[in-house]
Order: sequence, then C-alpha cells, then structure tokens
Amino acid sequence: MSLETQFTLKSNEQYISYLRSHSYWYKELNRDPEKLRDFLEEVRAFYKLRTSDRIEKAIETVEFLESVLSTMQS
Repeated sequence: MSLETQFTLKSNEQYISYLRSHSYWYKELNRDPEKLRDFLEEVRAFYKLRTSDRIEKAIETVEFLESVLSTMQS
C-alpha cells in the first residue's frame, strides 16, 4: 500500500474502523491505490457523512420539532 494511502487512512479513525470491518479493501487498496477515492466514498455513505445525509437529518429534526410543537399546542 502506498505511503500516501496509509497516511490518508490513518488520519481518520472511521477509515481505520471501516477498513477493519471490511477487510477486502486491504487487497483493493494494495493492488490499486486509485481506488482510495471509491473507498472514501463508501465510508462516507456507510457513516452517513455525505452532504445529502446531513441535509436529510436536518429535515428530519425539523419535522420532529414541528410534530412536538403541534402536539404541545393541542
């Protein structure tokens, strides 16, 4: 595995954790360091770190607060 790939992986604990639980990525990243981008995207999707996930969570929070407030007003 290239040093750049190792530094990137070690820079974030979530990357390490995901790599340990999905060990097939060791082989993929050893064979082709260009797959690092695919790995990072998969980690972001798994941990719901994408912008779309954050927006969805914010919308759900607002909807929850609206339902609580409407219940309190009744």
